[in-house]
Amino acid sequence: MARSKSSTNWLKEHFDDPYVKKAQQKGYRSRATFKLEEIDQKDKLIRNGMSVVDLGSAPGGWSDYALHRVGDKGKVIALDILPMTPLTGVHFIEGDFREDHVLEQLNEVLAGQSIDLVLSDMAPNMTGVGAIDQPGSMYLVELALDFAINNLSKQGDFLVKVFQGEGFDEFLKFMRAHFNKVITRKPDASRARSREVYLLGRGLK
Repeated sequence: MARSKSSTNWLKEHFDDPYVKKAQQKGYRSRATFKLEEIDQKDKLIRNGMSVVDLGSAPGGWSDYALHRVGDKGKVIALDILPMTPLTGVHFIEGDFREDHVLEQLNEVLAGQSIDLVLSDMAPNMTGVGAIDQPGSMYLVELALDFAINNLSKQGDFLVKVFQGEGFDEFLKFMRAHFNKVITRKPDASRARSREVYLLGRGLK
């Protein structure tokens, strides 16, 4: 079957993308690694010895980066409904983080440790129809925030990808109600035409 023009254009843009090429050269699992790296360098987000939970972790780019930042005394736990190629040192749990049995596995891995940082780079499968995509993406970020509020340690941090559009302002307001400070970031590796931004909540109230 012949590719559509939009599909061909996307593939060309993807493989011409300097961050895609750079990710391949460095052996990163995803160009998204550079987004987290830039935010981390700017905001000193991930520190040695931290416990980090990565929601919607596949293919594992963020978990891989976080693992190198937390060091031997830290812990990175990745959760996704999709399978993920194993990463030595990362505890991967396949399943829906809303399910009790998944949360039980998470608590077993934590073994009494608190969660210092929750990461979420989740996005739904995009259809290209804004009336479908935006509510779908907002639903995911709301789930991630709910998880963070209920599982983070006091003063813990939360980084989430959000698409600007309907529901964004309300979500930002809700985050500000639960964190001492909320910062908006648009990393260089985030495509300029994309409506995605990253909201960083510092210090769970």
